[in-house]
Amino acid sequence: MAHCFYGWERADVPALTNEYPGVHTPVELYDALTHVWCAETCAPRMRGAWCADNPTLGQCSITAFLVQDIFGGEVYGVPLKDGGFHCFNCVNGRCFDLTSEQFGDARLRYGTDHPQLREVHFAKREKRIRYEYLRASLKAHLKCAQAPEA
Repeated sequence: MAHCFYGWERADVPALTNEYPGVHTPVELYDALTHVWCAETCAPRMRGAWCADNPTLGQCSITAFLVQDIFGGEVYGVPLKDGGFHCFNCVNGRCFDLTSEQFGDARLRYGTDHPQLREVHFAKREKRIRYEYLRASLKAHLKCAQAPEA
């Protein structure tokens, strides 16, 4: 699979948990999430534009906090014109953004000036629900992928 997300070439940090079988690096997580991201996990304000051709659309914060669960590190935000933030991860000095492809060729200004806290993001009930759905869907996908063929 071709990887085009920001920082893919240095996204080689090891998983801190074995809770997600087959996911040992962020690149492997990205590969699994391409089967899991969907309209239900997309931010509601972007859901109408979500499609399989742009699966990372509206997935940034819930994906970034899932990355943090698996690999540790910090979640930071890139300020957006609408006043919000686009979330990405930094782990052991390696910054990467599994959902950067939603911006196409646009270049984001990544930096660590805007830490993002899950308590703030998950204060929005809908975001917490989307995160839990993404997490459960990922586990189900990995379970099926690990099952021996009959």
